[in-house]
Amino acid sequence: MKALIIDDEKKARQVLQILIEENCPKVSKIFQAEDLISGVELIKDETPNIVFLDIEMPEHSGLEILNFIDKEVHNFEIIFTTAYSEYAIQAFQLSAIDYLLKPVRPTQVKEAVDKAVAFLSHTQINKRLTELKASLEDSNFKKIGLPYADGIKFVNFDDIITIEADGMYTNVSTLTNGTILVSKPLKFFVEALRNIKTFYRPHRSHLINLTYIEEYIRKDGGYILMENGKTISISNEKKDEFLQIVKNI
Repeated sequence: MKALIIDDEKKARQVLQILIEENCPKVSKIFQAEDLISGVELIKDETPNIVFLDIEMPEHSGLEILNFIDKEVHNFEIIFTTAYSEYAIQAFQLSAIDYLLKPVRPTQVKEAVDKAVAFLSHTQINKRLTELKASLEDSNFKKIGLPYADGIKFVNFDDIITIEADGMYTNVSTLTNGTILVSKPLKFFVEALRNIKTFYRPHRSHLINLTYIEEYIRKDGGYILMENGKTISISNEKKDEFLQIVKNI
């Protein structure tokens, strides 16, 4: 893990570097910059994970950092350092992970770095999960994980016949595994299967696989009969749309 200290006072930079080296073993490399502009260049070149940023500096205050760099592009956490406590609110409005009041104490540094490390780890996990999800979608991954009482059952999209809301749970009817009570709401499946064109939502409580429609019955207001014998209602606002779809299957 890399850290960058941006402070116009050389002695302050050196003291903080010693405190980090002695109390934060996860930080393996430390860079220093004497002003905000050179610090911004180091952020771009070295991609530090943590930036210790002094607020009171000549020419540009540390509070101006987001005028020069996109924090979403360069993933780092800010720990502000200053001798003036009145800057605390402004610091946290810039999403600082912590705030160190000079003179900085060893325990302050350790706690701030630990907090930043924990936050960065959580951010990286979310990022990896997002990348994995995108990768699975791009590679036409054809299964979905269904959390149920005994674990998670992975089922092919083509094996799902109907999905029916049951409060905060959902009943998923399949060809080979019967009906599975899943600890996810219907909204989860609507989102997860939005790119699978064979799934259609004829009613707010149902999602169906159009592949397994057996019959559309007009009586009793109109309903769908699926191959597994289940009958599915069609909401009034969806009826015309559904009829157009089935006419083109």
